[in-house]
Amino acid sequence: MDFKRIVVKIGSSSLSSKNAKLNFTKIDDLTRQLVDLKNQGRDVILVSSGAIAAGMGELGFVKRPKSIPEQQACAAVGQGLLIGIYNKFFREYGEKCAQILLTSSDLENRNRYLNAFNTLKELLEHGVVPVINENDTVVTNEIKVGDNDTLSARVAGLVEADLLINLSDVDGLYNISPNQNNKDLKLISLVEKINKEIEDMAGGKGSSFGTGGMQTKIEAAKIAVNSGVIMIIGSAEDKNSLLNLVEMAEKKEYNMGTTFLAEKESLSKRKQWLNFNLPPSGKIFVDKGAAEALIKRGKSLLPGGITGVEANFNSGELVLISNGKKIIGRGIVNYSSDEIKKIKGAHSEEIKDILGYFNKSEVIHRDNMVIGGDHYEY
Repeated sequence: MDFKRIVVKIGSSSLSSKNAKLNFTKIDDLTRQLVDLKNQGRDVILVSSGAIAAGMGELGFVKRPKSIPEQQACAAVGQGLLIGIYNKFFREYGEKCAQILLTSSDLENRNRYLNAFNTLKELLEHGVVPVINENDTVVTNEIKVGDNDTLSARVAGLVEADLLINLSDVDGLYNISPNQNNKDLKLISLVEKINKEIEDMAGGKGSSFGTGGMQTKIEAAKIAVNSGVIMIIGSAEDKNSLLNLVEMAEKKEYNMGTTFLAEKESLSKRKQWLNFNLPPSGKIFVDKGAAEALIKRGKSLLPGGITGVEANFNSGELVLISNGKKIIGRGIVNYSSDEIKKIKGAHSEEIKDILGYFNKSEVIHRDNMVIGGDHYEY
């Protein structure tokens, strides 16, 4: 068995009817497949949308509301209903589930990040299926399209999963928009490396057909593969689609959906947390020599190689590292932006003379730094 621990993400459209209300038949089918995977001896974690859809009927909405407060009200009502529905179906198949609601801040704080890991680990050891959702009642930005795509990839890295399956209302990544009637339309079955060409296919910058849905799935794939997790985008509409996708991946046939292969050198759990969960507070610019030392020799960032600072930040916050042309990495600083402006270009031995005190010889230690990922924006 190649995939002992599997994270499955499913979106609202794959759980709902055309009127945007929950479709119990679809939820029953999904639950049965998850239990089948569990009965094969695998750990299974579900990241599920659908709380807003579940609350719509209770509050009398015929169509999905547009305002954030209305969506949050639906989510507040719907979260309890949704986990109740999952619990009903899981128990019918002889299994138990548990609800976990997360926000970005839960994953940004190192202690809460590890607490989430410990809770999930304990649930899996007791044979419980965790059902995870963004806590839409207390957040705003996360309700937008693609929230649970990124969340599922972060969770997959957090729990050290082997496979992430992103079930959607599309078959996978196409070379051009599937909405276009074009004879050249082709499903991309296998992605060994996510590059600009792949991002453009997803509707990246410069594309006229990008809607956000596939873009967020590609961003999720970047997180997953760099965390050592294989990710598959597949249709939720086909009969036994989840079971078939897992079987396909284990056979390495890649004839359904789009499979993103994991990077051979994945990030440690600490560096996953740094890279994918902490928002940047600013930017540091480095010269050519420093950039080369960071990229090619894995060195720490010393003040001598720093040429400039952007934005205001404090010691202990995460910043992006730029060579002036692109982002080459990110890391947690030992000095504030004001302090770095004073010591930039100086030798480490001069820090105490310049500031009147000494913290660390490195502005960013290599253990608190991740190099690579020029796709990150600030």
